[in-house]
Amino acid sequence: MVVNTPESASAQVLVVEDESEIRELISLLLLRQGHRVQQCSTAMEALDSLKKNHYDLMVLDWMLPHMSGLDLLRNLSQGDAEKVPVLMVTAKAEPDDIVRGLEMGADDYITKPFEPSIFSARVKALLRRAQSQGKSSEHGDVIQLGDLTINLASYEIRMKGELVHLTPSEFKIMATLAQHRGRVLTRDQLIEIVQGEGISVTGRTIDTHVFGLRKKLEQSADWIETIRGVGYRVKPG
Repeated sequence: MVVNTPESASAQVLVVEDESEIRELISLLLLRQGHRVQQCSTAMEALDSLKKNHYDLMVLDWMLPHMSGLDLLRNLSQGDAEKVPVLMVTAKAEPDDIVRGLEMGADDYITKPFEPSIFSARVKALLRRAQSQGKSSEHGDVIQLGDLTINLASYEIRMKGELVHLTPSEFKIMATLAQHRGRVLTRDQLIEIVQGEGISVTGRTIDTHVFGLRKKLEQSADWIETIRGVGYRVKPG
């Protein structure tokens, strides 16, 4: 079911939720932000819509009939539809669940019951991030974070124009976090990024790299946020 808003609506959002009351609440919050909303009650219905239409954001429940939200994410990662930012909204609130959802491709994760104001803020942050990533791609391989300039082509990070001397692992971690600005990357995801150096990498190793990175970034270290029990992210814009 498509719910229409005025022509000025800023984003097309797909809501995938089998509980009608929650689906309507989420849709109402999105409509109040000026977005256009399409609702689906099953993952199969959502997958079909994703193949046919463009969406700027998907709000996804985990526990859906027949095919779970995680299975839907798995299908998307295999190329059945274009990549769309995903906000997972679910009652599964254990840290392991959050890690699993993020590792499967969710860009952010909110547990039920949720505060409407927090949900709305997360939606704004995800859409703002997607927009800023689109703009940054127009400027090639340079990412700007306040006083930090990250050059992906030359493998350099400068702070107020001065070169910051990082190890290869530190640069990879910072560059990857910046490329996924606002999205939480788990320690396992960061391990995969630096694993190719022929060394044994663990979650503790990642923590050590981030500690060294923060120390070298000095006042700009605040860009890196620790998400307790999950991983790290660069602050949303």
